[in-house]
Amino acid sequence: MFETLTNRLSSAFSSLRGTKELTSDNIDEGLAAVRAALLEADVHFKVARDLTDKVRERVLGTELVKGVDPSQQFVHAVNQELTELMGPEDSTLNVAKSGPTVILMAGLQGAGKTTTCGKLGKYLREKHQKQPLLVAADIKRPAAVEQLRVLGRQLDLPVFHQEGMTPPEVCAAGVEFAKQKGHDVVILDTAGRLHVDDELMGEVADIAKRTKPHNQVLVVDGMTGQDAVRSAGAFHERLELTGVILTKTDGDARGGAVVSLKAITGCPVLFVGTGEKPTDLDAFSPERMAGRILGMGDVVGLVEKAQETISEEEAEASYNKMVMGSFTLEDMFAQLRMIRKMGSMKKLLGMMPGMGGLAEAANIDESVFDRQHALYDSMTPKERIHPESIDVSRRRRIARGAGQDVGAVNELLKGFKAMQKMMKQMGKMGMGAKMGAKQKRAALEGMGGTGAGLGGGGLGGMLGGAGDMLGGMFGGGKGGEAPSMDDLQNMMPGGARPMGTSSTRSSAQKKKERARKKRKQKKKRR
Repeated sequence: MFETLTNRLSSAFSSLRGTKELTSDNIDEGLAAVRAALLEADVHFKVARDLTDKVRERVLGTELVKGVDPSQQFVHAVNQELTELMGPEDSTLNVAKSGPTVILMAGLQGAGKTTTCGKLGKYLREKHQKQPLLVAADIKRPAAVEQLRVLGRQLDLPVFHQEGMTPPEVCAAGVEFAKQKGHDVVILDTAGRLHVDDELMGEVADIAKRTKPHNQVLVVDGMTGQDAVRSAGAFHERLELTGVILTKTDGDARGGAVVSLKAITGCPVLFVGTGEKPTDLDAFSPERMAGRILGMGDVVGLVEKAQETISEEEAEASYNKMVMGSFTLEDMFAQLRMIRKMGSMKKLLGMMPGMGGLAEAANIDESVFDRQHALYDSMTPKERIHPESIDVSRRRRIARGAGQDVGAVNELLKGFKAMQKMMKQMGKMGMGAKMGAKQKRAALEGMGGTGAGLGGGGLGGMLGGAGDMLGGMFGGGKGGEAPSMDDLQNMMPGGARPMGTSSTRSSAQKKKERARKKRKQKKKRR
């Protein structure tokens, strides 16, 4: 969601790179670019103005730290102000002192309110050991009640609804039912409209009056930009919101809504929806969100996702094989399966420092990995462990079994050899399985790859190695420069090519490459 904003801010910061000191003139120049980037990303103009004013005060009032590039201090100041703007850090749902905690979910139609009710119920059950009850009170939209029931069955969450009642009566009856059955959380799924109107506001206000909810949460569509901020302000005037849930943050919107919401409405962002899966609901962290917006990634979020989907034993075994040089095709696909459990490749790359822009540029085709796995399934156990034994006749048989051509097998084996070579290099750098956690951490940090700092054995070590593996697969460029499409094709496992690219380079692409190399050479000579 934040690619546009991240790229524009990166361009703004680039004007300060190479400067020996921060002066009033170059600070104003950098802030003008930052302000333009924020406005282009659909951030509210008052928020953009106030943010840049505060950054200017912070930068001018700070002494330069020796050994730290002035542009990095400028980025640090922007990061701090963004974090404070989207805060507070400890924004959580209010909990009832006695009886069930009632959460009223409001919002416009199409914002993803019903789906978010299910996600929130699952989140509270798994993260906080609650026993939620979903109440279907949206009788305006066709099949809305049935949608919540289906969602409840899929997630194993109870759903309450009674025919012949008005929405306020259904919600009041749902709260009473929760008290009788011992549910400690009640989530009210109310009706929405295509726009804010008096009927909608009156109905939601009546529900709030009848149920006295502890949390009045607005669900807003992150894809609608400033419309999301305006609708939040309109609801807040009538409903006294306690928080906001921002949905569809995995889309291709410009990302300004999340920056503006807290500043304009005064309501904290509680959760963000990051995808279509029931688990794609994350507690909002302004510090981590600011890091993602500025292209610093979200390593904490990456580790949390890994902990949820990968066991420590699996990670330890995988990491040891990686660094001990006994890396086989079987291990490569086991590694990829573990990584894919954590989400899409594009999403994971976006959480890695410095790789968010690359994730967008690569436009990764996830079906590539399914085709690769079909080739793997067509192999015998011996071939997976000893791929060097796969001769021409075996390659033909594997290709036929997977319904693909021999070229696909050749590309898979070529990609595996490149990855195996990378694993051997990791082993030569002293990352042996017998090393202590501190030594492994130091080795990972010394590599300077995307996995640096994750360190240690087990889960941390596997993530560090996996980070560098993904960096090698998709990050062939150096010095922060995105690799060419041919670099991407050669580094991806099996030569998997990003969508929209052909297997042979056009003359125009070759000319661009030659021009790029000439520019690099000129820079070096300077």
